[in-house]
Amino acid sequence: MRTTEWALPGLHLEDRTLQIPLDHAAPDGPQIELFARIVTAPGGEHLPYLVFLQGGPGSEAPRPLEATSPAWLGRALQGHRVVMLDQRGTGRSTPVGLDTALPDGVGAETLRGATAAQQADYLTHFRADAIVADAELLREDLGVQRWSLLGQSFGGFTTLRYLSAAPGSVEKALFTGGLPTIGPGMDEVYASTWQGMIARSERYWHRFPGDRDRFRRLADSAAAGTLLLPDGQSVGVERLRRLGHLLGASQGQERLHYLLGLDPASPAFAHDLAAALPFSGRNPLYAVIHESCWADGVATGWAADRTMPEEAREDPTLLGGEHMHRDLFLEDPELAPWAEAADLLAEHQWPRLYDEDALRRCTVPGAAAVYYDDAYVPREGSMATASLLPGLRTWVTSEYEHNGLRASGERVLAHLLDLAAGHAAA
Repeated sequence: MRTTEWALPGLHLEDRTLQIPLDHAAPDGPQIELFARIVTAPGGEHLPYLVFLQGGPGSEAPRPLEATSPAWLGRALQGHRVVMLDQRGTGRSTPVGLDTALPDGVGAETLRGATAAQQADYLTHFRADAIVADAELLREDLGVQRWSLLGQSFGGFTTLRYLSAAPGSVEKALFTGGLPTIGPGMDEVYASTWQGMIARSERYWHRFPGDRDRFRRLADSAAAGTLLLPDGQSVGVERLRRLGHLLGASQGQERLHYLLGLDPASPAFAHDLAAALPFSGRNPLYAVIHESCWADGVATGWAADRTMPEEAREDPTLLGGEHMHRDLFLEDPELAPWAEAADLLAEHQWPRLYDEDALRRCTVPGAAAVYYDDAYVPREGSMATASLLPGLRTWVTSEYEHNGLRASGERVLAHLLDLAAGHAAA
Protein backbone atom coordinates (compact mmCIF):
# COMPACT_ATOMS: atom_id res chain seq x y z
CA MET A 1 0.00 0.00 0.00
CA ARG A 2 1.26 3.50 -0.91
CA THR A 3 -0.08 6.76 0.49
CA THR A 4 0.43 10.41 -0.38
CA GLU A 5 -1.08 13.36 1.49
CA TRP A 6 -1.67 16.81 0.06
CA ALA A 7 -4.12 19.70 0.30
CA LEU A 8 -6.54 21.90 -1.59
CA PRO A 9 -8.21 25.03 -0.19
CA GLY A 10 -10.33 23.77 2.69
CA LEU A 11 -9.59 20.09 1.98
CA HIS A 12 -7.13 17.44 3.10
CA LEU A 13 -6.49 14.69 0.55
CA GLU A 14 -4.98 11.28 1.08
CA ASP A 15 -4.20 9.21 -2.01
CA ARG A 16 -3.99 5.45 -1.40
CA THR A 17 -2.90 2.74 -3.82
CA LEU A 18 -2.92 -0.96 -3.03
CA GLN A 19 -2.36 -4.20 -4.91
CA ILE A 20 -5.44 -6.34 -5.49
CA PRO A 21 -6.12 -9.55 -7.43
CA LEU A 22 -7.37 -9.25 -10.99
CA ASP A 23 -9.56 -12.26 -10.21
CA HIS A 24 -10.77 -12.42 -6.61
CA ALA A 25 -11.36 -16.15 -7.06
CA ALA A 26 -7.58 -16.48 -7.61
CA PRO A 27 -6.05 -14.16 -5.00
CA ASP A 28 -2.52 -15.37 -5.74
CA GLY A 29 -2.89 -14.76 -9.47
CA PRO A 30 -2.21 -11.58 -11.53
CA GLN A 31 -2.35 -8.36 -9.51
CA ILE A 32 -3.62 -4.91 -10.48
CA GLU A 33 -3.66 -1.59 -8.63
CA LEU A 34 -6.60 0.03 -6.88
CA PHE A 35 -6.56 3.79 -6.28
CA ALA A 36 -8.72 5.78 -3.89
CA ARG A 37 -8.61 9.39 -2.73
CA ILE A 38 -9.92 10.22 0.75
CA VAL A 39 -11.25 13.76 1.04
CA THR A 40 -11.56 15.35 4.48
CA ALA A 41 -12.71 18.80 5.60
CA PRO A 42 -10.94 20.60 8.47
CA GLY A 43 -11.89 18.98 11.75
CA GLY A 44 -13.33 15.93 10.03
CA GLU A 45 -10.43 13.56 10.68
CA HIS A 46 -12.51 11.24 12.85
CA LEU A 47 -15.78 11.29 10.89
CA PRO A 48 -17.12 8.05 9.37
CA TYR A 49 -16.40 7.20 5.73
CA LEU A 50 -18.78 7.68 2.80
CA VAL A 51 -17.69 5.86 -0.37
CA PHE A 52 -18.74 7.49 -3.64
CA LEU A 53 -19.37 4.94 -6.37
CA GLN A 54 -19.23 6.63 -9.75
CA GLY A 55 -21.55 6.11 -12.70
CA GLY A 56 -20.46 4.39 -15.86
CA PRO A 57 -19.27 1.70 -16.03
CA GLY A 58 -15.78 2.76 -16.98
CA SER A 59 -15.40 6.24 -15.49
CA GLU A 60 -13.09 7.30 -12.70
CA ALA A 61 -14.22 9.15 -9.59
CA PRO A 62 -14.52 12.96 -9.70
CA ARG A 63 -11.39 15.01 -9.05
CA PRO A 64 -12.25 17.61 -6.39
CA LEU A 65 -10.97 21.12 -6.90
CA GLU A 66 -12.51 22.63 -3.78
CA ALA A 67 -15.13 21.80 -1.16
CA THR A 68 -17.95 22.52 -3.64
CA SER A 69 -16.52 20.53 -6.55
CA PRO A 70 -18.39 18.30 -7.23
CA ALA A 71 -21.39 20.29 -6.10
CA TRP A 72 -22.63 17.71 -3.56
CA LEU A 73 -19.24 17.29 -1.88
CA GLY A 74 -19.64 20.04 0.73
CA ARG A 75 -22.82 18.48 2.10
CA ALA A 76 -21.19 15.04 2.21
CA LEU A 77 -18.19 16.41 4.11
CA GLN A 78 -20.38 17.82 6.87
CA GLY A 79 -20.75 14.34 8.31
CA HIS A 80 -18.20 12.15 6.53
CA ARG A 81 -14.80 11.62 5.10
CA VAL A 82 -15.48 10.94 1.42
CA VAL A 83 -13.71 8.10 -0.36
CA MET A 84 -13.40 8.78 -4.09
CA LEU A 85 -12.78 5.30 -5.49
CA ASP A 86 -11.42 4.86 -8.99
CA GLN A 87 -13.26 1.68 -9.92
CA ARG A 88 -10.96 -0.97 -11.38
CA GLY A 89 -9.98 -0.21 -14.95
CA THR A 90 -10.46 3.56 -14.60
CA GLY A 91 -8.39 6.58 -13.63
CA ARG A 92 -5.38 5.48 -11.60
CA SER A 93 -6.69 1.96 -10.92
CA THR A 94 -4.73 0.05 -13.61
CA PRO A 95 -6.76 1.60 -16.43
CA VAL A 96 -8.10 -0.47 -19.29
CA GLY A 97 -6.46 0.70 -22.50
CA LEU A 98 -4.91 -0.91 -25.53
CA ASP A 99 -1.37 0.03 -24.56
CA THR A 100 -1.55 -0.10 -20.75
CA ALA A 101 0.89 -2.69 -19.39
CA LEU A 102 -0.90 -5.82 -18.21
CA PRO A 103 0.02 -7.68 -15.04
CA ASP A 104 2.20 -10.76 -15.25
CA GLY A 105 0.24 -13.91 -15.90
CA VAL A 106 -2.41 -12.51 -18.24
CA GLY A 107 -0.74 -13.94 -21.33
CA ALA A 108 0.09 -10.72 -23.16
CA GLU A 109 2.02 -7.56 -22.40
CA THR A 110 -0.78 -5.23 -23.51
CA LEU A 111 -4.36 -5.63 -24.66
CA ARG A 112 -3.34 -4.44 -28.12
CA GLY A 113 -1.03 -7.43 -28.34
CA ALA A 114 -3.57 -9.85 -26.89
CA THR A 115 -5.95 -12.04 -28.84
CA ALA A 116 -9.65 -11.17 -28.82
CA ALA A 117 -10.25 -14.12 -26.50
CA GLN A 118 -7.57 -12.85 -24.09
CA GLN A 119 -9.05 -9.36 -24.21
CA ALA A 120 -12.54 -10.66 -23.48
CA ASP A 121 -11.36 -12.90 -20.66
CA TYR A 122 -9.51 -9.97 -19.05
CA LEU A 123 -12.56 -7.72 -19.31
CA THR A 124 -14.85 -10.21 -17.57
CA HIS A 125 -13.17 -9.08 -14.34
CA PHE A 126 -14.43 -5.48 -14.36
CA ARG A 127 -18.06 -5.68 -13.27
CA ALA A 128 -19.78 -4.59 -10.05
CA ASP A 129 -19.06 -7.85 -8.24
CA ALA A 130 -15.30 -7.31 -8.61
CA ILE A 131 -15.62 -3.62 -7.68
CA VAL A 132 -17.35 -4.56 -4.42
CA ALA A 133 -14.64 -7.10 -3.61
CA ASP A 134 -12.05 -4.37 -4.28
CA ALA A 135 -13.84 -1.97 -1.94
CA GLU A 136 -13.86 -4.60 0.78
CA LEU A 137 -10.07 -4.90 0.54
CA LEU A 138 -9.77 -1.12 0.80
CA ARG A 139 -12.11 -1.07 3.82
CA GLU A 140 -10.00 -3.71 5.55
CA ASP A 141 -6.83 -1.81 4.67
CA LEU A 142 -8.28 1.29 6.36
CA GLY A 143 -9.24 -0.72 9.42
CA VAL A 144 -12.90 0.27 9.13
CA GLN A 145 -15.67 -2.01 10.35
CA ARG A 146 -18.49 -0.35 8.39
CA TRP A 147 -18.87 2.57 6.03
CA SER A 148 -21.62 4.24 4.01
CA LEU A 149 -22.17 4.16 0.26
CA LEU A 150 -23.36 6.75 -2.26
CA GLY A 151 -24.00 5.22 -5.66
CA GLN A 152 -24.74 7.33 -8.75
CA SER A 153 -26.25 5.45 -11.72
CA PHE A 154 -23.97 2.40 -12.29
CA GLY A 155 -22.57 3.20 -8.85
CA GLY A 156 -26.04 2.40 -7.54
CA PHE A 157 -25.88 -0.99 -9.27
CA THR A 158 -22.60 -1.54 -7.45
CA THR A 159 -24.19 -0.41 -4.17
CA LEU A 160 -26.97 -2.96 -4.63
CA ARG A 161 -24.36 -5.66 -5.25
CA TYR A 162 -22.70 -4.55 -2.00
CA LEU A 163 -25.96 -5.01 -0.09
CA SER A 164 -26.38 -8.41 -1.69
CA ALA A 165 -22.83 -9.64 -1.02
CA ALA A 166 -21.51 -7.80 2.06
CA PRO A 167 -24.31 -5.97 3.89
CA GLY A 168 -22.49 -6.26 7.22
CA SER A 169 -19.91 -3.79 5.95
CA VAL A 170 -22.47 -1.05 5.17
CA GLU A 171 -23.68 1.60 7.62
CA LYS A 172 -26.18 3.17 5.17
CA ALA A 173 -26.74 3.04 1.40
CA LEU A 174 -27.76 5.97 -0.80
CA PHE A 175 -28.83 5.59 -4.43
CA THR A 176 -29.23 8.32 -7.05
CA GLY A 177 -30.76 7.10 -10.31
CA GLY A 178 -29.19 3.72 -9.73
CA LEU A 179 -31.65 1.08 -8.53
CA PRO A 180 -31.45 -1.54 -11.30
CA THR A 181 -33.98 -4.07 -12.44
CA ILE A 182 -32.74 -7.41 -11.14
CA GLY A 183 -33.09 -10.86 -12.67
CA PRO A 184 -32.91 -11.98 -16.31
CA GLY A 185 -35.20 -9.32 -17.83
CA MET A 186 -32.62 -7.01 -19.42
CA ASP A 187 -34.45 -7.08 -22.77
CA GLU A 188 -37.46 -5.48 -21.11
CA VAL A 189 -35.18 -2.79 -19.70
CA TYR A 190 -33.80 -1.92 -23.12
CA ALA A 191 -37.23 -2.04 -24.76
CA SER A 192 -38.46 0.41 -22.11
CA THR A 193 -35.53 2.80 -22.52
CA TRP A 194 -35.98 2.76 -26.31
CA GLN A 195 -39.61 3.85 -25.91
CA GLY A 196 -38.48 6.51 -23.47
CA MET A 197 -35.91 7.86 -25.92
CA ILE A 198 -38.48 7.94 -28.73
CA ALA A 199 -40.75 10.05 -26.51
CA ARG A 200 -37.84 12.31 -25.52
CA SER A 201 -36.87 12.76 -29.15
CA GLU A 202 -40.39 13.80 -30.13
CA ARG A 203 -40.58 16.24 -27.22
CA TYR A 204 -37.30 17.76 -28.33
CA TRP A 205 -38.35 18.14 -31.97
CA HIS A 206 -41.67 19.64 -30.82
CA ARG A 207 -39.77 22.25 -28.82
CA PHE A 208 -37.21 22.94 -31.58
CA PRO A 209 -38.95 21.90 -34.82
CA GLY A 210 -36.30 23.41 -37.10
CA ASP A 211 -33.64 21.16 -35.55
CA ARG A 212 -35.21 18.01 -37.00
CA ASP A 213 -34.37 18.95 -40.58
CA ARG A 214 -30.89 19.99 -39.50
CA PHE A 215 -30.40 16.60 -37.88
CA ARG A 216 -31.72 14.77 -40.96
CA ARG A 217 -29.17 16.55 -43.10
CA LEU A 218 -26.44 15.54 -40.65
CA ALA A 219 -27.67 11.94 -40.79
CA ASP A 220 -27.52 12.04 -44.59
CA SER A 221 -23.93 13.25 -44.36
CA ALA A 222 -23.16 10.51 -41.84
CA ALA A 223 -24.61 7.87 -44.15
CA ALA A 224 -22.50 9.23 -47.01
CA GLY A 225 -19.34 9.19 -44.89
CA THR A 226 -18.84 12.94 -45.12
CA LEU A 227 -19.60 13.94 -41.51
CA LEU A 228 -16.11 14.38 -40.13
CA LEU A 229 -14.53 15.11 -36.76
CA PRO A 230 -11.46 17.37 -36.41
CA ASP A 231 -9.08 14.40 -36.68
CA GLY A 232 -10.63 13.35 -39.98
CA GLN A 233 -12.58 10.33 -38.75
CA SER A 234 -16.10 10.01 -40.06
CA VAL A 235 -19.19 9.73 -37.87
CA GLY A 236 -21.75 7.10 -38.87
CA VAL A 237 -25.49 7.29 -38.38
CA GLU A 238 -25.68 5.16 -35.24
CA ARG A 239 -22.88 7.08 -33.61
CA LEU A 240 -24.58 10.39 -34.49
CA ARG A 241 -27.89 9.20 -33.02
CA ARG A 242 -26.17 8.74 -29.67
CA LEU A 243 -26.36 12.50 -29.27
CA GLY A 244 -29.69 11.56 -27.74
CA HIS A 245 -27.84 10.79 -24.51
CA LEU A 246 -27.82 14.56 -23.94
CA LEU A 247 -31.60 14.44 -23.57
CA GLY A 248 -31.29 12.30 -20.44
CA ALA A 249 -29.67 15.06 -18.39
CA SER A 250 -30.67 18.45 -17.06
CA GLN A 251 -30.14 21.20 -19.69
CA GLY A 252 -29.51 18.50 -22.28
CA GLN A 253 -32.11 19.86 -24.69
CA GLU A 254 -30.43 23.23 -24.65
CA ARG A 255 -26.98 21.72 -25.21
CA LEU A 256 -28.20 19.76 -28.22
CA HIS A 257 -29.99 22.81 -29.62
CA TYR A 258 -26.85 24.91 -29.38
CA LEU A 259 -24.84 22.20 -31.12
CA LEU A 260 -27.32 21.81 -33.97
CA GLY A 261 -27.42 25.59 -34.37
CA LEU A 262 -23.76 25.69 -35.43
CA ASP A 263 -22.70 25.63 -39.08
CA PRO A 264 -21.94 21.93 -39.80
CA ALA A 265 -18.95 23.01 -41.90
CA SER A 266 -17.42 25.02 -39.06
CA PRO A 267 -14.56 23.82 -36.87
CA ALA A 268 -16.68 24.74 -33.83
CA PHE A 269 -19.31 22.21 -34.85
CA ALA A 270 -16.78 19.45 -35.50
CA HIS A 271 -15.06 19.96 -32.15
CA ASP A 272 -18.31 20.28 -30.19
CA LEU A 273 -19.71 17.19 -31.89
CA ALA A 274 -16.63 15.20 -30.92
CA ALA A 275 -16.97 16.36 -27.30
CA ALA A 276 -20.69 15.49 -27.17
CA LEU A 277 -20.50 11.92 -28.49
CA PRO A 278 -20.62 9.19 -25.83
CA PHE A 279 -18.87 5.81 -25.92
CA SER A 280 -15.53 7.39 -26.84
CA GLY A 281 -12.11 5.82 -26.81
CA ARG A 282 -11.19 7.70 -23.62
CA ASN A 283 -13.07 5.20 -21.47
CA PRO A 284 -13.31 2.03 -23.58
CA LEU A 285 -14.85 0.06 -20.70
CA TYR A 286 -17.98 2.19 -21.02
CA ALA A 287 -18.55 0.81 -24.51
CA VAL A 288 -17.16 -2.70 -24.24
CA ILE A 289 -18.85 -3.89 -21.04
CA HIS A 290 -21.74 -1.44 -20.84
CA GLU A 291 -24.52 -3.95 -21.40
CA SER A 292 -23.00 -6.38 -18.90
CA CYS A 293 -24.05 -4.13 -16.02
CA TRP A 294 -27.66 -5.19 -16.71
CA ALA A 295 -26.80 -8.89 -17.20
CA ASP A 296 -27.95 -10.53 -13.97
CA GLY A 297 -27.27 -14.16 -14.89
CA VAL A 298 -27.68 -13.94 -18.68
CA ALA A 299 -25.72 -13.24 -21.85
CA THR A 300 -26.37 -9.79 -23.31
CA GLY A 301 -26.53 -10.76 -26.99
CA TRP A 302 -26.34 -7.09 -28.06
CA ALA A 303 -29.61 -6.35 -26.23
CA ALA A 304 -29.91 -2.71 -27.29
CA ASP A 305 -29.60 -3.67 -30.96
CA ARG A 306 -32.03 -6.59 -30.68
CA THR A 307 -34.72 -4.55 -28.91
CA MET A 308 -34.48 -1.47 -31.12
CA PRO A 309 -38.01 -0.67 -32.40
CA GLU A 310 -38.49 -0.74 -36.15
CA GLU A 311 -39.70 2.86 -36.15
CA ALA A 312 -36.42 3.95 -34.56
CA ARG A 313 -34.41 1.79 -36.96
CA GLU A 314 -36.05 3.53 -39.91
CA ASP A 315 -35.99 7.10 -38.59
CA PRO A 316 -32.57 8.46 -37.53
CA THR A 317 -34.22 11.42 -35.80
CA LEU A 318 -35.52 9.03 -33.12
CA LEU A 319 -32.39 9.24 -31.04
CA GLY A 320 -30.64 6.66 -28.89
CA GLY A 321 -29.30 7.08 -25.38
CA GLU A 322 -27.15 4.53 -23.60
CA HIS A 323 -27.86 1.98 -26.32
CA MET A 324 -24.67 0.25 -27.39
CA HIS A 325 -24.74 -1.17 -30.94
CA ARG A 326 -22.08 -3.28 -32.55
CA ASP A 327 -22.10 -0.79 -35.44
CA LEU A 328 -20.55 1.77 -33.08
CA PHE A 329 -17.40 -0.35 -32.97
CA LEU A 330 -17.29 -0.20 -36.77
CA GLU A 331 -17.98 3.54 -36.93
CA ASP A 332 -15.47 4.66 -34.28
CA PRO A 333 -11.83 3.84 -35.10
CA GLU A 334 -10.88 4.11 -31.42
CA LEU A 335 -13.36 1.37 -30.55
CA ALA A 336 -12.67 -0.81 -33.60
CA PRO A 337 -9.80 -2.74 -31.93
CA TRP A 338 -12.29 -3.90 -29.28
CA ALA A 339 -14.94 -5.19 -31.70
CA GLU A 340 -14.02 -8.88 -31.63
CA ALA A 341 -13.73 -8.91 -27.85
CA ALA A 342 -17.09 -7.12 -27.59
CA ASP A 343 -18.66 -9.87 -29.73
CA LEU A 344 -17.24 -12.52 -27.41
CA LEU A 345 -18.49 -10.65 -24.34
CA ALA A 346 -21.96 -10.41 -25.89
CA GLU A 347 -22.02 -14.23 -25.89
CA HIS A 348 -20.58 -14.56 -22.38
CA GLN A 349 -22.92 -16.03 -19.77
CA TRP A 350 -22.56 -13.51 -16.96
CA PRO A 351 -23.06 -14.75 -13.38
CA ARG A 352 -25.78 -13.40 -11.11
CA LEU A 353 -25.03 -10.06 -9.48
CA TYR A 354 -27.85 -9.95 -6.95
CA ASP A 355 -29.36 -12.37 -4.43
CA GLU A 356 -33.03 -11.55 -3.86
CA ASP A 357 -33.19 -13.52 -0.62
CA ALA A 358 -30.14 -11.69 0.75
CA LEU A 359 -31.70 -8.35 -0.21
CA ARG A 360 -34.94 -9.24 1.58
CA ARG A 361 -32.94 -9.98 4.72
CA CYS A 362 -30.89 -6.78 4.42
CA THR A 363 -31.74 -4.30 7.16
CA VAL A 364 -29.20 -1.63 6.21
CA PRO A 365 -30.93 1.76 6.30
CA GLY A 366 -30.87 3.75 3.11
CA ALA A 367 -32.58 6.09 0.70
CA ALA A 368 -32.97 6.20 -3.07
CA ALA A 369 -33.74 9.04 -5.45
CA VAL A 370 -35.82 7.48 -8.23
CA TYR A 371 -36.26 9.89 -11.13
CA TYR A 372 -39.78 9.58 -12.48
CA ASP A 373 -38.83 9.72 -16.17
CA ASP A 374 -35.25 8.45 -15.96
CA ALA A 375 -33.85 7.95 -19.46
CA TYR A 376 -31.52 5.14 -18.44
CA VAL A 377 -32.90 3.34 -15.36
CA PRO A 378 -36.65 2.66 -15.70
CA ARG A 379 -38.67 3.73 -12.68
CA GLU A 380 -40.84 0.59 -12.60
CA GLY A 381 -37.84 -1.71 -12.21
CA SER A 382 -36.31 0.56 -9.60
CA MET A 383 -39.43 0.47 -7.46
CA ALA A 384 -39.72 -3.32 -7.76
CA THR A 385 -36.13 -3.62 -6.53
CA ALA A 386 -36.72 -1.09 -3.75
CA SER A 387 -39.60 -3.22 -2.48
CA LEU A 388 -37.13 -5.99 -1.66
CA LEU A 389 -35.12 -3.84 0.75
CA PRO A 390 -36.83 -3.37 4.12
CA GLY A 391 -34.51 -0.58 5.23
CA LEU A 392 -34.73 1.52 2.05
CA ARG A 393 -36.86 4.66 1.71
CA THR A 394 -37.60 5.90 -1.81
CA TRP A 395 -38.06 9.42 -3.08
CA VAL A 396 -39.72 9.47 -6.49
CA THR A 397 -39.26 12.87 -8.11
CA SER A 398 -39.79 14.49 -11.50
CA GLU A 399 -37.82 17.56 -10.48
CA TYR A 400 -34.50 16.15 -11.71
CA GLU A 401 -33.13 14.06 -14.54
CA HIS A 402 -30.66 11.19 -14.24
CA ASN A 403 -27.85 13.59 -13.28
CA GLY A 404 -29.81 15.07 -10.38
CA LEU A 405 -27.03 14.45 -7.84
CA ARG A 406 -24.71 16.77 -9.73
CA ALA A 407 -27.30 19.16 -11.17
CA SER A 408 -29.07 19.86 -7.88
CA GLY A 409 -26.06 21.16 -5.98
CA GLU A 410 -26.47 19.77 -2.45
CA ARG A 411 -30.26 19.26 -2.53
CA VAL A 412 -30.54 15.63 -3.66
CA LEU A 413 -27.83 14.38 -1.31
CA ALA A 414 -29.17 16.42 1.62
CA HIS A 415 -32.65 14.97 1.18
CA LEU A 416 -31.35 11.41 0.90
CA LEU A 417 -29.29 11.81 4.08
CA ASP A 418 -32.35 13.11 5.90
CA LEU A 419 -34.47 10.25 4.55
CA ALA A 420 -31.96 7.60 5.57
CA ALA A 421 -31.77 9.11 9.07
CA GLY A 422 -35.57 9.22 9.38
CA HIS A 423 -35.63 13.02 9.52
CA ALA A 424 -37.67 13.66 6.37
CA ALA A 425 -40.72 12.32 4.59
CA ALA A 426 -40.34 10.69 1.18
